[in-house]
Amino acid sequence: MVWRAFHWAAVAILILGIPSADAAQPKRVLLIHSFGPEFAPYNYFSNLFRTDLGQQLQGKVDFYEVSVESARFAETENEGAFVQYVLALFKDRPLDLVVTIGAPAVRFAQRYRRDLFPSTPMLVTAVDQRRLDASTLQANDAIVPVRLDFPLSIENILQVLPDTKHVALVIGDSPLEKYWVNEISRELEPFKNRLEFEWLTALSFDAILRRAARLPPRSTIFFVMYAVDVDGVPHEESRTLRDLRAVANAPMFGIFASQVGQGIVGGSLIYPQDLSRRATDIAIRMLGPDKPTGIKAPALEAGAPIYDDRELRRWNIAAARLPANNTLLFQTPRLWDQYRWQVLTTASVIAVQAMLIWVLLVERRRRTLAESDARTRLAQMARMDRTLAVGALSASLAHELNQPLGAILSNTETAELMLDADRPNLPAIKEILADVHRADQRAANIIKKLRDFLKGQEIEYREVGLSDVIDGVVQIASGEARQKGLELSYSNAPKELIVRADPVHLQQVLLNLLMNAMDAVSTRPLGERKVRLNVAQVGESEVEVSVRDTGPGIPRDELEAAFDILFTTKQQGTGLGLFIARSIIETYGGKIWAENAPDGGAVFRFLLPLSPAQPA
Repeated sequence: MVWRAFHWAAVAILILGIPSADAAQPKRVLLIHSFGPEFAPYNYFSNLFRTDLGQQLQGKVDFYEVSVESARFAETENEGAFVQYVLALFKDRPLDLVVTIGAPAVRFAQRYRRDLFPSTPMLVTAVDQRRLDASTLQANDAIVPVRLDFPLSIENILQVLPDTKHVALVIGDSPLEKYWVNEISRELEPFKNRLEFEWLTALSFDAILRRAARLPPRSTIFFVMYAVDVDGVPHEESRTLRDLRAVANAPMFGIFASQVGQGIVGGSLIYPQDLSRRATDIAIRMLGPDKPTGIKAPALEAGAPIYDDRELRRWNIAAARLPANNTLLFQTPRLWDQYRWQVLTTASVIAVQAMLIWVLLVERRRRTLAESDARTRLAQMARMDRTLAVGALSASLAHELNQPLGAILSNTETAELMLDADRPNLPAIKEILADVHRADQRAANIIKKLRDFLKGQEIEYREVGLSDVIDGVVQIASGEARQKGLELSYSNAPKELIVRADPVHLQQVLLNLLMNAMDAVSTRPLGERKVRLNVAQVGESEVEVSVRDTGPGIPRDELEAAFDILFTTKQQGTGLGLFIARSIIETYGGKIWAENAPDGGAVFRFLLPLSPAQPA
């Protein structure tokens, strides 16, 4: 049998010799491993213990480690060589503390303690209390035991998977593992009327993997430990668990918290960190100057339940079945957990946008209603203003109508006299009838222009030629011009200019400007009463219409106010004409303004965009 010792510090001491007596001597602590320093679950505890004790002693500790490799086998007759090696290693290097890890290590230490370290205090750790023989311990020894509760492990399986009928137990074939097969079988006897237990101890590891892949329905795997298989081959726990998880068709459970994350579902488990804290506290006391005796620690039992969330999801184990006060490890973040703030931010942005859209829609509807109401009121005001304008022109309009009516009457009387003659002059009568027809058309045209002008229709956008609009306005206003003895003239553009507007409204704007101009020149001498209307194209896309008079002009401080509502300088004025004119022009996307001419008088101008239908 071959025995091995592990620790670089021991080799260094053998090569370099014992440090000077003057140097501060660190505490020498020997760790005796069962199986080896890398065998689970002992390795998790030993690594934590070295770290915790080193921190407590601020690095003033020398660790030596040896492993009882014979624990894999039943025979112990070849341990003598290993004992002699350890004896030679520490003959001139007295130890301050011996720490055994696991049952095989403490049994070795008890067998050879008298030869190896008879007076050195020993700390027994990581061993189930059922494997201890306290009668062989000395007064300066201490124990930090554990208590493996196998019935509790089965109850945990049944709590999270109550339909379980078959449990396959994975455990190795070393002497220690054979002991636990008998012990676990005895302790699980009460469950045999409910569960079928299958022991996988007599199988090679490959056979165990094949069996784990073909377990019957409603099965679970209970992993106890797997240090050595039936062929005597040692196995490393993390790799064993990984291979089992890869092929198993049933969830797997274990004993130690270090196995969570390596394939087991979880449960109430033994925590290596709790065992390390207890062992470190007692080791500090045993290495202290007081050298206490009779130190006893209660057995470490399973702690609060922990579970691997990935395994719960894999086997569809409901969280509602887990015991209270459990802890979930390795939780896979849900979309909500992972992107909560992004979702909330996006939802907030969408909510704000939706609110803004709703507000904009409401405002748009309000604006549409307001615009519709404004157009209706503007149309009503415009119609009222047109009625007032026609009323102001009533005398001249009556005179304009009297002329064709008088001509009709005179021609009719003449025709009657001619018809009473013996020989009526038919060509002359025919000419008289033609005059009657022309006078009738003239009167009808005046009436039609007035009727169209007074219509109360809504704004009607259409393509309008400015020359037709101006001819109609001039015909309506020419009678008033003759009544007031003024000269009304106008010049048109060389070609027809087309705008998109309502012709009646454009006539109203022009008539307002013409009547204001005629009122402005009415106080001038007869020969100086002039009003001129002009139309000209501006650039490629606009047309300008201007009305110029020879009146007194407009005071500078009233030029801007001239278009305000209810502003007027006339005694009988309403203050609506220019306000309505500006509203109409701006509705069509145009602009209107007033200015004084350099040589006297006022000029009112407005610009309108030419229609896209305007020929090039």
